[in-house]
Amino acid sequence: MSKAVALFLLVALLANAEPLFNGKDLSGWKNAIPGGGKVEVLKDGSLSCQAGDPMSGIVYTNRPPRINYELTLEAMRVSGDDFFIGLTIPVETNCCTVIIGGWGGSLCGVSSVDYMDASENPYTESRELKSNQWYRLKIRVTPGLLDVSLDGDFYTAKIPFDKPDRFSLRPGSDIDRTAPLGICTYRTGARWRNMELKTIAGKRDAKEKD
Repeated sequence: MSKAVALFLLVALLANAEPLFNGKDLSGWKNAIPGGGKVEVLKDGSLSCQAGDPMSGIVYTNRPPRINYELTLEAMRVSGDDFFIGLTIPVETNCCTVIIGGWGGSLCGVSSVDYMDASENPYTESRELKSNQWYRLKIRVTPGLLDVSLDGDFYTAKIPFDKPDRFSLRPGSDIDRTAPLGICTYRTGARWRNMELKTIAGKRDAKEKD
């Protein structure tokens, strides 16, 4: 394990955050897309995801929180011209996917909201996303709000919800294989690192039982 990875693990521990990549292997994860590109850990502790035909990705094998959590990730596109982050996350009983770099390389959004994918709903934006450049994604899920930000305010989406069924996964693809928590790409090679998850204070879920 490199000194940088060891330092990151220590900082994450002190911040009450759980690092989801251990910097050594894919413990806690498994390949999600049959026939997809290879996902492997590099010497610097980051993950390399090769382009698939069309998709490549991994899914978390432990049980993630479904509300009152924050998830952060750094990622870059290294080849191809489509999304290098397709991050599927739980929102209470449902799931959705945060897309960065989709539909030709510039679309940022959430798929799906009100059964409209990231190219159709009001929370989509187009941004110039450079290859071989790290971007930091932060997601917060609290009762009634999904909050997404990329590199601060480079791209943001604040999506209110009364019920989690406002969110769903895009039908007709392998994206459901990455639920409830997973990450994938579309005909694109990527690097991922510093993925961490922490629970955050929030309002008590009205549906939660003692």
